[in-house]
Amino acid sequence: MPRPPQRIWSGDEWERIQLGYASRGMDEKWNVFTEGDTVFLHRSWTGRGIFAATFAPVDDGGWRITDAVAERDPERYGGTDDAYDCVMLELVLSAIVLGEPAADLRAKLVESTSRNTSSADVPAGLVQHSAVGLRSDSPTDGRSVQGG
Repeated sequence: MPRPPQRIWSGDEWERIQLGYASRGMDEKWNVFTEGDTVFLHRSWTGRGIFAATFAPVDDGGWRITDAVAERDPERYGGTDDAYDCVMLELVLSAIVLGEPAADLRAKLVESTSRNTSSADVPAGLVQHSAVGLRSDSPTDGRSVQGG
């Protein structure tokens, strides 16, 4: 990704991201795990790695993504838009891993999807569900996955 998400994640958020996220049902689309300072985001149904994001500490505190890559093999992932992938990466970390509402990121995802497809009339909820899926638990229920 030429420009990864610019968010600064707090130390507490980085600790929660490091715990990862393991999907449990069909409506949960992502598995997330961390090895060192790199976070891997895989689709839950196929197990395919879609994103990898490397984090580094920020001088004033917190963590930021310094490098990110997105799968570009069209047989493994249909994404070709860097701006969409930037939003998607941050949205999965925010909404799925941290359990945040992430309304602004959800709106950006829908806007990006309608701009990049001929189906501008697809309902926002359908766009979000098909791409991001659900998080069916609270962020503190202990359901995490450590890197393997």
